Amino acid sequence: MKKWLKSVGIKTIKTMAETAIAVIGTNAVGITDVDWIGVGSAMLISGIVTILFNIKSIDESEVV
Repeated sequence: MKKWLKSVGIKTIKTMAETAIAVIGTNAVGITDVDWIGVGSAMLISGIVTILFNIKSIDESEVV
């Protein structure tokens, strides 16, 4: 379980970073033009979805 949590944590962080890069890259000309609330919101949603997809993929036979 500890290994799974670490793996999901890493995947979630990477996905959230990729989302931030995509949102910032499409909306901003300069650092002050970035909608930071929108970036944070998109990152949070992508993190939640990543965790849910990983929970869905748990094989019930492997759960102890």
